This record gives sequence, C-alpha cells and structure tokens, in this order.
Amino acid sequence: MPTPFNQSVIEEFRARGGKVGGPFEGSELLLLTTTGAQSGKEHTTPLGFVRDGGLILLVGSNMGAPRHPDWYRNILAHPTVTVELGTATFEAIAVPAEGERRDRLFERVVAAEPGYGDYQTQTSRTLPVIVLERPAHAADIPEEAASLADKMVQVHLWLRGQLTHVRDETEAYFEALAAHRGPGAPPAPGLGLQIRQHCLAFCDALEFHHTSEDAHLFPVMAGHHPELRETFDRLAEEHRAVARIQGELAALLADVHGTHPERFRAELARMTDELTRHLDYEEASLLPLLAELPWPPGPPTGEGERRH
Repeated sequence: MPTPFNQSVIEEFRARGGKVGGPFEGSELLLLTTTGAQSGKEHTTPLGFVRDGGLILLVGSNMGAPRHPDWYRNILAHPTVTVELGTATFEAIAVPAEGERRDRLFERVVAAEPGYGDYQTQTSRTLPVIVLERPAHAADIPEEAASLADKMVQVHLWLRGQLTHVRDETEAYFEALAAHRGPGAPPAPGLGLQIRQHCLAFCDALEFHHTSEDAHLFPVMAGHHPELRETFDRLAEEHRAVARIQGELAALLADVHGTHPERFRAELARMTDELTRHLDYEEASLLPLLAELPWPPGPPTGEGERRH
C-alpha cells in the first residue's frame, strides 16, 4: 500500500489529469506501477523524472538513503511497468543504464534537477539511472483485431519480435566481446542489464500469455471441440516444455551482475527453437477455429444460438 501522502498524490494526479499542487506545484511527475519482487502485487509510486530528448529518465535516489528504493528492486525482478504521464497510460520496460552511459545520463539529470546531485553526496551507493523504454513492436503487427485469430497473431508476432530483439542484442554483445578479447583473456563478464531486462520482460509476457491460454482459452475450446483433445494435450505439454526453459533463463538472470553469458546464450537458443515450433503448431491448429470468434468478445449468446 502507498503511504497516506503518496496515496493523496496519486489521487490528485489522476483527478487533475497529471497535475499536482502543493510542494510539487509546477513539477513534472509520473505514476510508476511495478510488480512486487516478492509479493507479485502491483505497487504505484509517484516519481519525479527528467526528459532527455525522447528519453524518460528516473533516478533511484530514495532521497539519498543507503538502500535502493523498493520500486527499483521491483523493476529488477519484473522490468515491465505501467506509466501514467499526464493523461496518457502506457507500458514500458525499465532498463537501468550502465557504465559510461549511466554517468553521462546522470550528468544530464543533475543539470536539469540539481537536487539529485545532492542526494548522491549523501550516500555511498551509486544512484541508479533508469530509462523507460517503450516496448519495440514489429512494423507488420496489425493495430486492429477483428477476431480472436487476429488477436492471437498479434500476440505471437509481438513475442517473436521481442525474442528476436533479445537474440540480436545477445549476438551483438558476443561480437563486441570477441573484438576486445584476445588469447588468455579472463572469463566473460556478466550480461549487460539491458539484455537482462529485455529478456525478463519477454519471459513475463510469455508466461502471462501461456497461463491465460491454459486457464481460459484451451478449456473452453476443448469443451466445444472434443475431437481436438490430442491437439490441446500437445499444446499443454509444449507450454510445460517452454516453461522449463523459461525457468532456466530466470535462474540464470537471478544474479543481476553474475549471469554466465555462454549458458544464457545456449538457453536462449533452446527457447527460440522450442517456442518457434510451438507457435507454428498452435497457429496451424487453432487459427481457423478462432477466426470465427469476434474480438473483443461479445456478450454471452442466447439460448439456441451457436456457442464456441
């Protein structure tokens, strides 16, 4: 639960289209909703931010306290966040900047809001700078869906696109690593936070999609199409196989800075192969049936009408 003060800020923000008075009069705020690292529950926090060109930057200042704020620990566990900015609401992936980029962005933050520099002098920890990235969407993903088949295609295109994005980032990392390492070089350092956050966001979206299918779509369809029992059994088993690989990836990424790059690369290749086969089979098996169902779903059908 937000503190009483934060709750009052949240309520005023939403009631006044993103504007807040009192000590925040004239300042830009946003509402960041994260998923609890331990609880899995949603938490909304009002935060100041800095614009840097097209980027939205947050700082895990915690007012100079010795510990990172709770919302920062949440985004390391679940990078996908909901952002309320003015009257707009959108999803983003929270990616902490690293190394030289973090230092450069922090300089820009302090130039815009000097108070963050004061917070840094009050603590020995390095204040993290977080970039809120809008998820990349493939250009060929349709914006509208007229049927449940269209919606499934949208989701599958998004998943394929995000997986390709993570794979491309990973291969670029290995190419850069090879270019700077010679014979007798030390073991590769951990994966960058950018790859880690993008992969965790992909895994969260994939888990939500498959859990929803297992809990809702598949049982309903199986009840109306008993002739496809073997198909749904196969799809459920494929979900379990993908979930096992997802668990291996999550275990590798649990250590923020110690992920073993070569093992991650191998598990990512397994995920690519397994998920691609699954999505191809699911589309071939279910899209013809789903094309008959409208999206969004309409009200329940009356007696005597055909049900799916």
